[in-house]
Amino acid sequence: MKIAIGNDHAGTEYKLAIIGLLKSKGIEIINYGTDGTESVDYPDFVHPVATDVEEGNADMGIVVCGSGNGASMTINKHQNIRGALCWTKEITALAREHNDANILSLPARFIALPQALDMVETFLNTKFEGGRHERRIEKIPCR
Repeated sequence: MKIAIGNDHAGTEYKLAIIGLLKSKGIEIINYGTDGTESVDYPDFVHPVATDVEEGNADMGIVVCGSGNGASMTINKHQNIRGALCWTKEITALAREHNDANILSLPARFIALPQALDMVETFLNTKFEGGRHERRIEKIPCR
């Protein structure tokens, strides 16, 4: 499995911890995020994540910014991206089961780091249910 990850300055600590978790599982990482805490523009770091997932260069993606909103809005401008802004493990599971989310957006300023790591585990381990949800996914327009 290959995961693309991107973050802005608010998400650096979380990104580094997530990379550690992913590496411990033998998952290949493409890191587009900043490693610093100086203010940067999140679109510069999350567009490449969405592009990699969109083009099949990564299986899934994870983006992290302060609220998760800006990153989520940015990735969802890409064709066939179903980015989910999640703040609990349960919402993360539903995003995968019902919406076939392929990029997880995390709000670093509003969730604790252990919670974020649990959400990443849930995101990776939860499968899309298909069935009636497939019909709904097909109704999401793509450009």
